[in-house]
Amino acid sequence: MLKQSLQLKLSQKLSPQQIQLMKLIQLPTLAFEQRLKEELIENPALETGKENETQEVDDFDNDFEDYDNERIEAEDINIDEYLSDDETPDYKLQSNNYSKDDDEYEMPIIAHESFHQDLLNQLNTFMLSEGDRKIAEFLVGSIDDMGYLRRETQDIVDDLAFTQGIYTDEETVEKILLIVQELEPAGVGARDLQECLLLQLKNKTQTDAIDLATEIIADQFDAFTKKHYDKLLQKYGVSKEALRNAIDEIEKLNPKPGGSYIGNDRAVEHVIPDFTIKINEGELELLLNGRNAPELHVSKDYQEMLQTYKESGKSSNAQKDAVQFIKQKLDGAKWFIDAIKQRQETLFVTMHAIVEYQEEYFLTGDETKLKPMILKDIADLVGLDISTVSRVANSKYVDTPYGTKLIKNFFSEAMVNDQGEEVSTIEIKKILQNIIGDEDKKKPYPDDKLADLLKEKGYPIARRTVAKYREQLDIPVARMRKRI
Repeated sequence: MLKQSLQLKLSQKLSPQQIQLMKLIQLPTLAFEQRLKEELIENPALETGKENETQEVDDFDNDFEDYDNERIEAEDINIDEYLSDDETPDYKLQSNNYSKDDDEYEMPIIAHESFHQDLLNQLNTFMLSEGDRKIAEFLVGSIDDMGYLRRETQDIVDDLAFTQGIYTDEETVEKILLIVQELEPAGVGARDLQECLLLQLKNKTQTDAIDLATEIIADQFDAFTKKHYDKLLQKYGVSKEALRNAIDEIEKLNPKPGGSYIGNDRAVEHVIPDFTIKINEGELELLLNGRNAPELHVSKDYQEMLQTYKESGKSSNAQKDAVQFIKQKLDGAKWFIDAIKQRQETLFVTMHAIVEYQEEYFLTGDETKLKPMILKDIADLVGLDISTVSRVANSKYVDTPYGTKLIKNFFSEAMVNDQGEEVSTIEIKKILQNIIGDEDKKKPYPDDKLADLLKEKGYPIARRTVAKYREQLDIPVARMRKRI
């Protein structure tokens, strides 16, 4: 039997302006600056910077809303609404919490070669036949950004034949790979971690510690990675001090030789703090980065164009089209200026609420003082949607006396301690980190012991929760933390 039912759905559609505003709020400082540059290029009625002679545009008449679907006749536009004799623009956005030095923010351009180009340049210092050089260049091109050659030799032989027309064999490729592995940084061109470490040890001045380290990596790599130190002591018949010295030499090696290359052309993220928190005489002071508060105003030239039309009294089709265009640009400029102002206010009130909520932490820098705080807590304080608070928290950084922090990291769920008090999961993680930091590395604590120690301190959490927090802190299991 078929049933018919009628479901009513209540949905709210966001206007294009609201969507654009949310996107503006989400942008961190550098991305916001790029968005501002794009808007200045696209809308000639919008200008930035200080000008001695500027005129304001009064509030626009809201009757003119749909420019794409409805033709607005020039004679229907009240031009006086777009003009004002007031010399002080209301829409200039200023910030009084940054110095002139903040204006000098151009990012220096660094000219550098890529990781692979540097390897090719080094290759040019070797005397190679034309055929061998082509194979060597192909091998360099097959090395990943971490410095590894993660391909089977036979696959390279096949690719050389199919893609380069070079017919060779595995023995020749292996021989030329030895030349590639002589390039800097040491360890480049290795097929796996073991080979990478051996290549680096080979380049070091030979000492007893280096000799033992080389033997361990070459013959007992599995025992080393699993930290079976008793087995290594028995195998080599050395003292604990000798083994410790050898392991210290291994730990100085770089497991990712390509990743540390200063000229690597991988993307580098530049973090510009969106806020700054200072402590003045025991009081917290919150500042919004001045780069988020540009000085904007409506173009004087565009206002004069409308004034000229008004004085001419003509209404040709060309002039109607010109007025239509000017009006759209002026409306767009006015909206963008208002949106920037609203973005500033949203960022500031949200961060101000976070600072007040976590005042004890910002005054001390002690992460155990961070209170449980979720997005809804701040949304309720400032009267904004949770999604808006999320946009501020997820993409913004704050410069504090204790370093530059991602705002979302101040949010955490609550847990109840043995006193029935709510505590932040961040607090528990910090205490867990301290316990592990103070442990005897010869006998590191397993997760169940860590759970017992936390319980003794008043935090009754399960072993599996300890394991989860430990992993989130990037701390390995007890066996991997063991030292000789």
